[in-house]
Amino acid sequence: MLFNSIDFAFFLPIVFILYWFVTNKSLKLQNLLIVVASYVFYGWWDWRFLSLILFSTIVDYSIGRLLSNQENEKKRKALLWISISVNLGFLGFFKYYNFFLENFITAFTFFGSEFNASSLNIVLPVGISFYTFQTLSYTIDVYKRKLEPTKDFIAFTAFVSFFPQLVAGPIERANNLLPQFYKKREFSYPKAVDGMRQILWGLFKKIVIADNCAEYVNQIFNHSEDYLGSTLFLGAVFFAFQIYGDFSGYSDIAIGTSRLFGFNLMQNFAFPYFSRDIAEFWRRWHISLSTWFRDYLYIPLGGSRGPKWKQIRNVFIIFIVSGFWHGANWTFVVWGALNAIYFLPLLLLNQNRVNTNIVAEGKYLPTLKELVQMGSTFFITVLAWVFFRAENINHAILYLKGMFTSTFFSSFELFPTKILLIIGIFLTIEWLGRSKQFAIQTVDILPKILRYSLYSAIIFSILVYSGKEQAFIYFQF
Repeated sequence: MLFNSIDFAFFLPIVFILYWFVTNKSLKLQNLLIVVASYVFYGWWDWRFLSLILFSTIVDYSIGRLLSNQENEKKRKALLWISISVNLGFLGFFKYYNFFLENFITAFTFFGSEFNASSLNIVLPVGISFYTFQTLSYTIDVYKRKLEPTKDFIAFTAFVSFFPQLVAGPIERANNLLPQFYKKREFSYPKAVDGMRQILWGLFKKIVIADNCAEYVNQIFNHSEDYLGSTLFLGAVFFAFQIYGDFSGYSDIAIGTSRLFGFNLMQNFAFPYFSRDIAEFWRRWHISLSTWFRDYLYIPLGGSRGPKWKQIRNVFIIFIVSGFWHGANWTFVVWGALNAIYFLPLLLLNQNRVNTNIVAEGKYLPTLKELVQMGSTFFITVLAWVFFRAENINHAILYLKGMFTSTFFSSFELFPTKILLIIGIFLTIEWLGRSKQFAIQTVDILPKILRYSLYSAIIFSILVYSGKEQAFIYFQF
């Protein structure tokens, strides 16, 4: 079920009414309703994969209980590896089986041997990369004794399958989200209003920004050999806004929907395109995934401790694994490696923690230095996005070669004034709200009539300027 669909427009108010007016007297009933609603939400796409979520839930719940009664360190480690093997085994089979098989066959052919094997017609379960990492965080934290294992199976099932963030995050940590299922939730009108505003802003990002940009991105990338360098660059810039509007829009809708039900999810995007260097960008982009890799991979590897060669190794590992997490294609690996290369100068010069404050904090405009830093960071990010969007590495290289020709400074062959104007307004609102959790909160300082005028304008733009409906990009991950 898509957030931007008529189905969800009916589904959400029905669940909301049942949650606050029918099951509100019992915490267990509310949690059970969330489980049922979440399974309906996910099963709407393909009911066959409900068994996958249920099996993963049972495995990690059971291992958590066993870990609580086990003091033998070898047995505890064995239980942890069962959880890791099951979760990553499912992820590896559904997402990477054909990728590894095809590359295995290619390697044999390269050395002059023949190897015949058939690829499988595997359907990738939506959201598997997200909920497997979410359940893994629970098992790992229980193993490290950072979290008490739950005895409430319904609460744990609700945590794993919570429908607002089930298929595309944020990837919640068990120590943040799971305890919220133990507590009685009271309806908060201000919290619900704030949630509705965030949903509205998320829909604007997705329907108006991302979907409109997608039409031009598809046209330019699918026929890149026909366009001048300037237009190819414009296509890459549009993709940067497409993926940001698409994914951060999903996160906003997920977080806003959760607030309607009394839950707080972590911020997943913090205005990343206003970053002054690539380290700051990765502290602000897909925060739930970046911090997951930091805590469960980067730090266990040694993080930024030890000699420089180990620090460099750890940086490349985390970025390449992050790239591979996004998809079974070498383009994602190269995208990850390219971001690691971007990061290296900051690491070597110990400048990777310089820009931790909000850009131009307390001011309306950035300094010239900040403007140059933001522009250069955005530029190299756009170049990396070409690999993320391209069909294969050869396509990405040809795209970049076509971009960096003498025609880079030519006039645009496509100049969609409407989209550029909308992006300009969008960036202005984001800039003014950059100190908030989400941009539209900045209207709180405005008189009521202006606030409601802005809300009306956003609703009007969603209805009138919506692009052709596109599936959320991160559903494929």
